[in-house]
Amino acid sequence: MNITRKSKPRSAFIPVSPRQAVLAQWRRVDLAPLEQAQSATVQAVKALMPRVLTQLGLDRRCAETEIVKVWNHLIDPNIVAHAQPTGLRKGTLFVTVDSSVWLNEIVRYRRREVLERLQHSFGAALITRISFRVG
Repeated sequence: MNITRKSKPRSAFIPVSPRQAVLAQWRRVDLAPLEQAQSATVQAVKALMPRVLTQLGLDRRCAETEIVKVWNHLIDPNIVAHAQPTGLRKGTLFVTVDSSVWLNEIVRYRRREVLERLQHSFGAALITRISFRVG
């Protein structure tokens, strides 16, 4: 009892175990339409990867990681010891400071300097503001 097909063999679409092939023959079920339906949704990884990376936001995450690396080398070591960037959202860099005393110092006297250095390194489009908070 053979199942006749006008389309490509089953192995061209999805891998089928010998057990599944025997069960399909025994049940007298033609799996070709199912295989064709599944093969229509198959896409090359090369075509999918840019979309997947964009949906995951890896570009943004890479930029955040780069900011943390540069932060430690670009900013004054006294500030680095007490403040660390925690996130970047819609052009605002969020920085967590370890005490309210350092928060006051940075916001009053060093905010513009920090922002200018980061904008010089990453561009004004990526970082437009800095928000400091105690944490």
